[in-house]
Amino acid sequence: MAADDPVTDLRGYDLNLLVVLAVLLRERNVTRTAEQLHMSQAAVSAALGRLRKLFGDPLFVRAPGGMAPTARARSLQGPVRQGLDSLKVAIAGEPEFDPARDAAVFRLGMSDDLEALLLPELIARVTAASPGSSVFCLQANRMTVADLLDSGGAQVGVAASAAWGPDIRSRTLFESGYACLYDPVAVGSPDPLTRAAYLALPHVMISADGTRGVVDDVLDAENLTRRRVASTAHFAMAPLLLAGTASVATMPRHAAEVLGARFGLQVCEPPITLPRFTVSALWHRSSSGDPRVRWLVETLGELARTLMPPPGGTDSPAPWDGAPSMNGDPV
Repeated sequence: MAADDPVTDLRGYDLNLLVVLAVLLRERNVTRTAEQLHMSQAAVSAALGRLRKLFGDPLFVRAPGGMAPTARARSLQGPVRQGLDSLKVAIAGEPEFDPARDAAVFRLGMSDDLEALLLPELIARVTAASPGSSVFCLQANRMTVADLLDSGGAQVGVAASAAWGPDIRSRTLFESGYACLYDPVAVGSPDPLTRAAYLALPHVMISADGTRGVVDDVLDAENLTRRRVASTAHFAMAPLLLAGTASVATMPRHAAEVLGARFGLQVCEPPITLPRFTVSALWHRSSSGDPRVRWLVETLGELARTLMPPPGGTDSPAPWDGAPSMNGDPV
């Protein structure tokens, strides 16, 4: 056998270090990594020291709440995860998942507008079909969900689609647009809002960074502005800010309808032309063979067709490897 054979070249490496690296990349915290691997913190720290020497890079630097991966560590996420997944299949065989018999912890990343629409019914469906399973939802948006999937922090993400990298697979769930939400008693305005009333009202903006949203982009194109009286990063806060105040929020229609019905607020079509966008289920390509991921994505697809039926009433499922589509934006 040739001296440079890639298999024999691995003899000088401790492959257990890659397991530690994979969990560190997911947890980004030594204490949680030690708990996950049933190791002492000292053992994890020692393994990290060996990994740093192996790759000639710090791999992680201190950050609020834990550690942040360096560029080199981020570049290792995909290859390490795929390599360990392939090794696991080689040893244990292809994984199986029987929802009625098996227990799984499903970890999803999505923003709270999508949680409001999907999560209650998703939990009901998962626990009915797979009584031993649970659903944990992590806060994510279209800017952060890919990193969550890369690190293994979530198995599936749901987001308004963007230009995902080559390692992210997607399946279209539904199309949505925007709607206005307001307290009809406090506003004292008929449904729908007129353009003049909409522009005159103070606006509650939902934005992760509190700067601007798609409404501002549309108004700028017409040389118009709105008065933003408040901003929140969470859609669920909008009803609390709108109740009893003469103000309006513009948000994805799927969230506006859920929150409007729950809090007795009025939902109407925006009196300006706003874009539509596609919401997709996302997963890492290394998870494509995982039957738990496949089952969860299929369940999300069935749920989305029930809650957000497509125009024309067709209920044909989207393909497993759906194509990425357009962005959704802050409002």
